[in-house]
Amino acid sequence: MNAMSLEAAQPGVRQGRTPSFPSGIACFARREFRDALASKWFVLYTVAFTVLAVGVSFLSLSGVGSHGFAGFGRSTAGLLNLIMLVVPLMALTAGAGSVAGERERGTLLYVLVQPVSRSQVLLGKYLGLAAALVCSLCAGFGVSAAVLAWRAGGVGIGAYLMLLVFTTVLALAMLSVGVFISVVSRRTAVATGLALFLWLTLVFVSDLGLMASSIVFKLRVQEIFTLATVNPLQSFKMAVIVNMNASLDVLGPVGAYASYTLGAWLPWLLAAVMLVWAVVPLVLALVVFAWKKSV
Repeated sequence: MNAMSLEAAQPGVRQGRTPSFPSGIACFARREFRDALASKWFVLYTVAFTVLAVGVSFLSLSGVGSHGFAGFGRSTAGLLNLIMLVVPLMALTAGAGSVAGERERGTLLYVLVQPVSRSQVLLGKYLGLAAALVCSLCAGFGVSAAVLAWRAGGVGIGAYLMLLVFTTVLALAMLSVGVFISVVSRRTAVATGLALFLWLTLVFVSDLGLMASSIVFKLRVQEIFTLATVNPLQSFKMAVIVNMNASLDVLGPVGAYASYTLGAWLPWLLAAVMLVWAVVPLVLALVVFAWKKSV
């Protein structure tokens, strides 16, 4: 984006006025939201997620009748693994290119010489990307819900809506991590590479590594549960399963231990872990971005 388009996106800044803290954030959020929606990669992710979500919805209805909990309930369970693969990738890559991309193009310097603070810039970017991600998720979930409501009625829709809520929190958490990676990276390629490496680690390596560690180091079930909970994707999975009123016994001894030991506190613990992942990386990104004097 060139200087002219930057000025058009920020009328208060263009005229030399110092905007209030909320209005400055809103200016950058609107600009980031428009840029995200115009990005071909973001559109591709949205279309892919929507098509896959609808495909899972049709598969959830096949062979099990076309009514009752089999619709939304089975679709919620089927979407779980799809979300754990696609949504973190969307959020991490979107966040990773937010600051590093502008730094590499040279537009970040122009932005920072305007009468706005670095916190306004970063929070505006985060909120704009967050709004775009929520729109993308709502599109996928909305089309899928329309298909399910048409074929299966509305039974079990509560669990489906809670899945959307948990997915939104997961997306915001991964976006926070992506923004932090972008702040500490000098180039877009480096930021994207780090984001992809973290995605692979959280999705694949963590499960395999946890299994291998439990065998090699003979970890106790309490230690395995702690290591699994630290992973936001595993916390997301367990939170969705608990919300569906399903037993965590499907996760083996770790799930049984969590249900027996924590009981009613388990959903709160899992939600807290996801919120920590959403807040802490963003706070660290704000601190590092404000501390760095160079672009």
